Amino acid sequence: MSSAPLASVLFVCVHNAGRSQMAAGFLTHLAGDRVEVRSAGSTPGDRVNPAAVEAMEEIGIDISAAEPKILTTEAVQASDYVITMGCGDACPVFPGKTYLDWALEDPAGKGVDAVRPIRDEIKTRIEALIAEIDAKREA
Repeated sequence: MSSAPLASVLFVCVHNAGRSQMAAGFLTHLAGDRVEVRSAGSTPGDRVNPAAVEAMEEIGIDISAAEPKILTTEAVQASDYVITMGCGDACPVFPGKTYLDWALEDPAGKGVDAVRPIRDEIKTRIEALIAEIDAKREA
């Protein structure tokens, strides 16, 4: 059996500091090396949102070492799934990619109490994404 990832997923948000970082953390944690995970933003922030880091730490996922990255055409080309996080980012469109937009509240400027429900919604969507990737692989 090949050890190559089943799919490659790119999470995109403007600042790549909250939603996209939490999504990448969940996918890495739940899918392991079965899925290649990237995240990026069109205008990356200086650091990952501390409330997002704290909310993820509460459930045992450490994203404290993550850093916001600039969105590149190459990252989109290298991904099977491109998921924007409800922030209106415009991604380059390439044939054969699956594009999804997850309309999620922006955690910027919010405390951890407000970030927890966003985190939990992201987890639900990540679990469904993993099931979809697995189903496509089995088809």
